[in-house]
Amino acid sequence: MTAEILDWTRGGAGIAYQTCASCGAVWYFQRGFCPVCGDGNPVTRQASGAGTVYARTSVARAPTEELRAHAPYLIVLVDADEGFRLMAHGDPTLEIGDWVRARFIDLAGRKIPYFEPADGRR
Repeated sequence: MTAEILDWTRGGAGIAYQTCASCGAVWYFQRGFCPVCGDGNPVTRQASGAGTVYARTSVARAPTEELRAHAPYLIVLVDADEGFRLMAHGDPTLEIGDWVRARFIDLAGRKIPYFEPADGRR
């Protein structure tokens, strides 16, 4: 029996990513083929939600009415432990190099990943 893959883009509280059995590539945005070698059988996997902050930026001018009430807020690029990079909201205290873990919050009517400092160090 295969465990269900949870993906926040489909309403679940999880982060899904894909891998290629042919060339070993790892990527975040779901697609029906490998972006490196073109193989048509990608494997979808569940991410742990852990990673390292690669970059951060504070958003003062929100792009939508729904987000204006939350400004200013932090956007982070996170290098996931599984080998892909994703953009998400994050705790305002996060700095580049911090080890983080995702939890899922409701923001502007959607469930999204929100990164916070992880307990302990690797």
